[in-house]
Amino acid sequence: MGCMRMNFEFSELQEDIRHGVREICARYDVEYWRKCDEKNEYPEEFVNAMIEAGWLSALIPEEYGGAGLGLSEAAIILEEVNRSGGAGTACHAQMYTMGAVLRHGSEEQKQKYLPQIANGTLRLQSMGVTEPDAGSDTTKIKTFAEKKGDHYIINGQKIFTSRYQHSDMILLLARTTPLEKVDKKTKGISLFLIDTRDIGDAIVANPIDTMVHHETNMLFINDLKVPASALVGEEGNGLYCILDGLNAERILASAQAVGDGKWFVEQAVRYSKERVVFDRPIGQNQGVQFPISKAYANLMAAETMMHKAAAKFDQGLPCGAEANMAKYLCSEAAWEAGEAAMTTFGGYAVAKEYHIERKWKESRLARNAPISNNLVLSYVGQHVLGMPRSF
Repeated sequence: MGCMRMNFEFSELQEDIRHGVREICARYDVEYWRKCDEKNEYPEEFVNAMIEAGWLSALIPEEYGGAGLGLSEAAIILEEVNRSGGAGTACHAQMYTMGAVLRHGSEEQKQKYLPQIANGTLRLQSMGVTEPDAGSDTTKIKTFAEKKGDHYIINGQKIFTSRYQHSDMILLLARTTPLEKVDKKTKGISLFLIDTRDIGDAIVANPIDTMVHHETNMLFINDLKVPASALVGEEGNGLYCILDGLNAERILASAQAVGDGKWFVEQAVRYSKERVVFDRPIGQNQGVQFPISKAYANLMAAETMMHKAAAKFDQGLPCGAEANMAKYLCSEAAWEAGEAAMTTFGGYAVAKEYHIERKWKESRLARNAPISNNLVLSYVGQHVLGMPRSF
């Protein structure tokens, strides 16, 4: 009986990418991120540096000016950002949001926008999907786009739309056929690519004050007129245009969680060696040592699932199960590592100068977004294990 051969070594290119990202991150240390967090400021300088270095155009094919790398390499990029103490959420959408245009857009849309996204003159890092009432049930969105001749008029609301005020364009999901008039609830939803630089007050963004600074907003859309050419893919098929991109999003979110987890473990291990209480380093105590070790073991297992998901994505294989499970495992492992770091640092963990509390808050959010871990378990139960649909 033969066996499947698996290569667990990173390629020379992947290691070069890792070191290249680390060099940029070294210029934007934890103090930079602490100040951004305290002032609720978008990390503009860091994002510009990542764009200029070409890291955020990693997934754009070379023919459109990008690096033409795979999701495996993109995952390494974001892992390193978070492992350095930063937050890849500030810029990760610039990497994958364009995927809907790349895979489903017209050739004219690709030729017009992808090179600009690749060179950084255009930012597409905002996506309007979630709504106040619909939540995770995207089929129940009420934002509506009415076709009138050669254009659409869009009205509605979106919530938790991140980076809108730091993006030149937005991918907006809206119904073009009412829910009650479609034979399948996932139909009748369309995707639009909208330039927000010249729409006046047709979209009004109200920032939402949140636990972590991800520049998220409530959007009010009032009689927004967009040309028919803004439609991505076929009318009524927009949900399917973003679904394949959601696997990419979940894998990259997993990579960020892995980076967070490694940062927590590294900080906890270092502090456990340095901190002396009762005449001995606290890391000598199994009550401190074992939680860190357990978190690390779970993190390493989760990382393996993340790389498996990325590899299958890059090979064009179905990876919904792996992408979802990676997101679940990595976010839970990062949170466990964060808890271990909080316990190890004790009272100092809540002092902002140690940066633990900031990263701890960020890692907790990863269990809710970009998808709730309970919904991941529901997906696994229904679609992977074949159990009855729960909702």
